[in-house]
Amino acid sequence: MKGETMLRQAARVVGQRRRAYGDPATSMAAVAARWSITLRRPVTPAQVVLCLIDLKLARLGHDPAHADSILDVAGYAAVLQEVRS
Repeated sequence: MKGETMLRQAARVVGQRRRAYGDPATSMAAVAARWSITLRRPVTPAQVVLCLIDLKLARLGHDPAHADSILDVAGYAAVLQEVRS
């Protein structure tokens, strides 16, 4: 799959998740609040997204050809742009 095609697919997935779970910034803020309690330290929505990207990168280290993880990294990069603005 070409990069442009993958990015369009990632955009579709982000849109589907927005419809299913609401605004990504709100969702990541909710996760950050929960992780802040669990970790007993402040966690920002951007840090949540970076950790989720890191999870996908670790999985790609195991299987660099796993298309879903590659797609998720692109999608989370888009979400990172939203939560930091």
